[in-house]
Amino acid sequence: MKKLLAATAAIALGAGMASAEDIKIGVILGFTGPIESLTPSMAAGAELAIKEVSDSGLLLDGSTVTPVRADSTCVDAGAATAAAERLVTSEGVAGIMGADCSGVTGAILSNVALPNGVVMISPSATSPALSTAEDNGLFFRTAPSDARQGVVMTEVLMENGIEEVAVTYTNNDYGKGLADSFQAAYEAAGGTVTINAAHEDGKADYSAEVGALAAAGGDRLVVAGYVDQGGSGVVRAALDSGAFDTFHFPDGMISAQLEANFGDEIEGSTGQHPGTDSEGATIFAELVGDAFDSTSPFTPESYDAAALMLLAMQAAGSSDPSVYKDKVMEVANAPGEPILPGELAKALEILAQGGDVDYIGATAVELIGGGESAGNYRQIEVKDGAISTVKYR
Repeated sequence: MKKLLAATAAIALGAGMASAEDIKIGVILGFTGPIESLTPSMAAGAELAIKEVSDSGLLLDGSTVTPVRADSTCVDAGAATAAAERLVTSEGVAGIMGADCSGVTGAILSNVALPNGVVMISPSATSPALSTAEDNGLFFRTAPSDARQGVVMTEVLMENGIEEVAVTYTNNDYGKGLADSFQAAYEAAGGTVTINAAHEDGKADYSAEVGALAAAGGDRLVVAGYVDQGGSGVVRAALDSGAFDTFHFPDGMISAQLEANFGDEIEGSTGQHPGTDSEGATIFAELVGDAFDSTSPFTPESYDAAALMLLAMQAAGSSDPSVYKDKVMEVANAPGEPILPGELAKALEILAQGGDVDYIGATAVELIGGGESAGNYRQIEVKDGAISTVKYR
């Protein structure tokens, strides 16, 4: 009887106390595939936030956090689903930072996250269709929808006096969604899309596609593709044939690899990707130093995605996704103490004491709607063979 009473007392005492855990966070990105030049910096960004929180010793009564990587491939829904299932069933992750490309993100959401009740925060899945996907409150993204990017693309081109363009897009959810959003916005602004044609990734020769684009004509070729895949193949074929010499590049095409591939061959080309010149972006760059490229597309968004997930756990007092999912929007938005990169320990302390935080992060985070970024963009131009910043929108 004494043993029973002692056990009951111990249970009662522990009921109101958090216990330290070894929390695992999945980092699922296309480490192989058409954006493989972008993902190393993205993963490093997320893992920087995870390390910052784990090293603080302040999360959920001293819990540690460990990242577990998996390869989404960016384009193979079956492989991405299998990788995510491994993260959930074998590794027991408490959340997924990712995925990256829209098609595989949607597949993981519907096939893994939703049935298993796992929170996903994507730093880069931008398809407008994800705004209305069934998610049971489990899916968020620190990147804006391409409904917004289509408008920004239109503004950039119109301000540059480009009123007639040809469009080629990678034949998947990302490419089609972006191309359609852009065409709607561009034509509403008085522009003309001469052709809006898909291209397949993985081809050795894009001369047929470029022939059709050239026949339709246009003052610039918009390439809504992937820099490590067919997008660059189309650009190379266009340059070699003389069909186009200037281009407009959305986010999937912009990285250091674009400079390496083409240099001053694409002089005067324009583009945009999510980004901000906020105080947080500057601090994030200082925090990273030379460890990796802090300005690479979706790298700051990856830091923010991981940070939001962990702060939501602290706010909820639980690493259970069914509990902390309801705190993501709360920690992301006002009211609360503004939190910048490098201040995650401060945020954890405030939340542990029952206070509120407004996570600003590296990308001036503000989540709207069902949990997606309101959207800030870095406008770029290729000058002297290098990507240079024109301004932020």
